[in-house]
Amino acid sequence: MIEPAIQQKINSWLSGNYDEATKTEINGLLERNEHESLSDAFYKDLEFGTGGLRGIMGAGSNRMNRYTLGMATQGLCNYLKQNFPGERVKVAIAHDSRNNSPEFARIAADIFSANDIEVYLFQALRPTPQLSFAIRHLGCQSGVVVTASHNPKEYNGYKVYWNDGAQVTAPHDKNIIAEVNKITSIDEVKFEPKPNNIHLLGPEMDEAYITKVLGLSVSHEAIRRQHDLKIVYTPLHGTGITLVPEVLQRFGFSNVTIVDEQAEPNGNFPTVVYPNPEEKEAMTLALNKAIEIDADLVMATDPDSDRVGIAVRNLKGEFVLLNGNQTGALLINYLLQAWQKAGKLTGKEFIVKTIVTTDLIIDIAESYGVKHYETLTGFKYIAEKIREVEGKEVYIGGGEESYGYMIGDFVRDKDGISACALIAEMAAVAKDNGQSLFEMMVDMYEKYNFYKEELVSFTKKGQRGAEEIQQMMADMRANPPQTIAGSKVVEISDFKLSARRNLVSGEISQLGLESSNVLQYMTEDGSKISARPSGTEPKIKFYISVNEPLASTVDYDSVEQKLNAKIEQILVDLKLK
Repeated sequence: MIEPAIQQKINSWLSGNYDEATKTEINGLLERNEHESLSDAFYKDLEFGTGGLRGIMGAGSNRMNRYTLGMATQGLCNYLKQNFPGERVKVAIAHDSRNNSPEFARIAADIFSANDIEVYLFQALRPTPQLSFAIRHLGCQSGVVVTASHNPKEYNGYKVYWNDGAQVTAPHDKNIIAEVNKITSIDEVKFEPKPNNIHLLGPEMDEAYITKVLGLSVSHEAIRRQHDLKIVYTPLHGTGITLVPEVLQRFGFSNVTIVDEQAEPNGNFPTVVYPNPEEKEAMTLALNKAIEIDADLVMATDPDSDRVGIAVRNLKGEFVLLNGNQTGALLINYLLQAWQKAGKLTGKEFIVKTIVTTDLIIDIAESYGVKHYETLTGFKYIAEKIREVEGKEVYIGGGEESYGYMIGDFVRDKDGISACALIAEMAAVAKDNGQSLFEMMVDMYEKYNFYKEELVSFTKKGQRGAEEIQQMMADMRANPPQTIAGSKVVEISDFKLSARRNLVSGEISQLGLESSNVLQYMTEDGSKISARPSGTEPKIKFYISVNEPLASTVDYDSVEQKLNAKIEQILVDLKLK
């Protein structure tokens, strides 16, 4: 049985000014009595989460389609005109390789143009970081990119950016939604374009962006000596193919092998289950190619190329995937070493990481006397921190555990293109020193501690799933653990209350961050466990971080086993397995 409020919404779509294909899809679900699917499609409106608008494509208010995108775009148009009165507002638009992405980008362009907003539309698919760059480069007040990042093929989405090239944060995100909610009918959306307001972006924008990426290189001589470093790269059927090979070649790498089966952009992602470089399965073809040609480094970007996953040879010569914490810590360590060597550390520099990203990055920054900041999950918060201290402090780099990194601040979002270039450069420097990238990482662990992280996710779909996730968080708040894996819980941070409670002293301190539904437990032995419902997927995620000293390389296996056992016990104690 469909709830009356949901049925009323369905009826409004069937009687409203929606196209016949949409009405046919809804009627088909009604005829087949697919009440659960209909309820999920209409029980709420798509909302801006940490990644903007994102949902399964199809008919319905909780689906990604021309109407939900249209209302979001019209709401954004109205908000931009309020915020920039008397100005000629400009926006940039890009899209990825997903099904319907070009059409959605064009619909957005049409609506902006109809509202007398100047539109700069990439004429073909391009990476998300290039959209972020274009906003500032062109002096735009806003921008959008049509993408659902690494989600399954059924999804698409729409990220909204502000004039600094960063995704919208409070109060803009809530205010845009408020404007969207004021639109009571799709008849208020101006779908009819004014073509003179739309300008296409081509190779000149590629060149402007690539020039900035080239400026990040800090080890030209090492690349020159190791130019034939064997690199395997896959764009996983996404936008990375447009820029990554070119950037690597321009950096000086002459031996890059592309995974042919995944080189062609394709929204069905035919060779993978999920186009996500975090998934081992998505890396299978690239790893096979790496073994075949005896490669040094494997890299994969997700469909919109804002994230990158890598594989390197371990101490036994076998290829292993590094997680986002490992790669992020390696990059920060490499950059700070290079800046120190070049005499560029003046005391004004800083790095940023998110609250669920490894604290190894903090240890590294402190050893170089470099300031560190922590933000909520999502690169929009990292960009917000850069904006806060711009002109007073100098941003070096930052990242989050979900394979997102940002080096330099000409892009204000995670950037898989520049990350690929710097990871390759880092591997060249390691090889120039007679090391693998993995050995460089072990050296880092010896200096700072061997950190190991684990991410456990539970998917809870639909309306019922959302309620289950909320209940799990409520239970953890009501009954926090006293010990985890034999170690006393000494601190609880509740980011919803923006408060940290020291259980030893009883002291309560403010976190100084925007409210967010995240819980974090710290134990006496330095373990950290975070619980966080995803802002973009029907998931609740648990982030586990443990660490131990590593005296030397020969102890690597035994210390890793100890850390694995600790993680296993944490999972058991928190009933996560």
